[in-house]
Amino acid sequence: MKNILVFLVMIFSFNLAGAQVKISGNVRDAKGRGVAGASIAIKNSYDGATTDSLGQFSFRTTEMGEQVLEVSSVGFHTIAQKITIATDLGGLRITVKEKLDELKAVMVTAGTFEAGDRKRATTVLSTLDVLTTGGANADITAAVRTLPGAQQIGDQEGLFVRGGAGYETKQYIDGTVVNNPYYTSVPDVAQRGRFGPALFKGTVFSTGGYSALYGQALSSALILESIDLPDQSTANASITPIFVGAGYQKLEKNKKVSWGANYGYTNLTAYFEVVKQKIDYFKVPQFHTADFNYRFKTKNGGMVKYYTTFSSNKLGIRRPDIDSSFLKDAFALQSTNWYNNLSWKESLGNGWRLNAGASYSTNLDNISNELQDKLNQPKTYDQQWLKDKNFSGRTRQDLSQLKTVFEKKLRGISSLRFGGEYWYAYTHSNFNNKSKELTDHFTATFAETDIYLTNNLAAKIGVRGEYSSVIDKFNVAPRLSLAYKTGKDAQASVAYGTFYQKPENLQLVQTTALGYTRATHYIANYQKANKYYTFRLEGFYKKYHDLVKTSPVYNNDGEGYAKGVELFWRDKKTIKGLDYWISYSYLDTKRDYLNYPGKLQPNFAADHTTSLVLKRWVSKISTGFNFTYSYATGRPYYNLRLDNTSMKYRIADQGETIDYHNLGFSFNYVTRIAGSYAVLVGSATNVLGSKQVFGYNYSHDGKAKEPITPPANRFLFIGLFLSWGVDRTQDAINNNL
Repeated sequence: MKNILVFLVMIFSFNLAGAQVKISGNVRDAKGRGVAGASIAIKNSYDGATTDSLGQFSFRTTEMGEQVLEVSSVGFHTIAQKITIATDLGGLRITVKEKLDELKAVMVTAGTFEAGDRKRATTVLSTLDVLTTGGANADITAAVRTLPGAQQIGDQEGLFVRGGAGYETKQYIDGTVVNNPYYTSVPDVAQRGRFGPALFKGTVFSTGGYSALYGQALSSALILESIDLPDQSTANASITPIFVGAGYQKLEKNKKVSWGANYGYTNLTAYFEVVKQKIDYFKVPQFHTADFNYRFKTKNGGMVKYYTTFSSNKLGIRRPDIDSSFLKDAFALQSTNWYNNLSWKESLGNGWRLNAGASYSTNLDNISNELQDKLNQPKTYDQQWLKDKNFSGRTRQDLSQLKTVFEKKLRGISSLRFGGEYWYAYTHSNFNNKSKELTDHFTATFAETDIYLTNNLAAKIGVRGEYSSVIDKFNVAPRLSLAYKTGKDAQASVAYGTFYQKPENLQLVQTTALGYTRATHYIANYQKANKYYTFRLEGFYKKYHDLVKTSPVYNNDGEGYAKGVELFWRDKKTIKGLDYWISYSYLDTKRDYLNYPGKLQPNFAADHTTSLVLKRWVSKISTGFNFTYSYATGRPYYNLRLDNTSMKYRIADQGETIDYHNLGFSFNYVTRIAGSYAVLVGSATNVLGSKQVFGYNYSHDGKAKEPITPPANRFLFIGLFLSWGVDRTQDAINNNL
């Protein structure tokens, strides 16, 4: 009986084997590459297989007739393919479509350096980078100048990018433009920015071709996003020979609401006693700053943020008068600034999102200049050119803004954004008792879409329309960017765009019969980046149209161009504990604008600019050492004098300044003091004491000229920063390892 049962089982097995058929083939992606590890199975059965490293698969099944073959793989869409099984079925060729994934998808990088995007592994310049860039003294603009495209300008504030003047770069906080991002100008002395890097979680430095959501910046945009809720409640204090400050940030127990305030006072009296200045400060610079923030999460997971800051400062400087051996020029400034920003981000459901913002700022400047004798007493003269040296002015600038952006998620990770904004700008100036007012109602609408055809190919298409009431002109500005992934961590991008900007207020005060200035950008780049390395090569061409000419009459007959090549390399891995980056820019630019007699290389543009930034963290002593070396070739300078016969300007003298060299250094030592987390910071600019000349001032008759140099060869700083509640030690270590 046992032998009969064994025989029947064998017969049944042979029949079963004879009923099986073989299914085989390969799984490939859209580019024809084999997909390894894909799962293949007949639906509602246990029959299937997994692809090998070449995407090949093979398995046997007893299922017959019409069946559904399911194929799935991580990163690809699951597909179901109908098959008919009668005999062995081989040579199946199955193509799977890659899922669109924000972490894997190509980024449009032409003209843009972005930092703080936590969805990505690569950042170019983080908040801690700004704080620890040697010689930058925690100034965002100074740190950004180490990136390609930015010029090394030391006699005036602002970002001068790719042949553009400082006012052609605009700063935006949470979507709205900042009217006065720097402290008020002082003749031949650059001023730092008003906002510290710790306020922001994300930074986008666009050297051109930026998004249609932003406008009124002819050359460049610095786009900043403020932080959301803090991780926990904290207190902080700052003690330095230059300034003292304290602050508190409270996170409520529900982790949905926070508020905080800071105050700082700066007085350079003690510093000037130690570090002698070339300028006679008869009023030593003093600053008061205070800010307050309030943030909360909404019921639907949105975020509302309010930030306000107030600052006041005063100073007075006295220099020898260039036209006399016994007279002096005394310049005085008193300034106040109040800035407010309110932003709201909210999910509206069904793939819709709202980003809304409002801001208001007012800035009041009182300036004066007078001729003084050797005893510092005021002097007056009958000659008009000497009379012009005695003046007083008062300027108030107000800017109110509203901006709304709607965003809709489309198929995959593609998206559509559209919205509008309104500015109300008011300027009142009084110069030697002559008053001028400017009022502008500025409106803009915009639309932009990100289209991801695959993870390897993306496009950003946008258009922006603007109207300014003060010049009564309308414009339409198209923008287009494309990006293609060329390999692992590598991609190529191109960008094109038209950008408009109103004339400056100093020009509109003379006449409002002007139009927009315009620039057309063409950009192409290649970038290979991961969390350890960033390599970037970019070329650009920029054409300027309708620039403002001030001679012989005010008009829009100016023009110009800028073209060049830029290189950036950052390495965090090759040498353990060393993070460094190198940037290089070549710039060829000329423009005919203002009172230029023709196309000239502007006096703020150098042909070659480079920076080397080194950051070394030494764990044994909990100290970071940071070095920045910046170099630029000499910049042109001109003495433009009016020919009274032709009423046109001519070049009476010209030349080129000496090359620019600057070695900056800083260190940050992290420790514990009396229960607080403490960071001792030291910093110095121009460590080697290199001679720096930014241009020349000329006498009234043009026979004498004086170099424009820094107020001191070096700027030195040391300070102790204390915090309670957050350990900054790990931040410093993580950033430098």
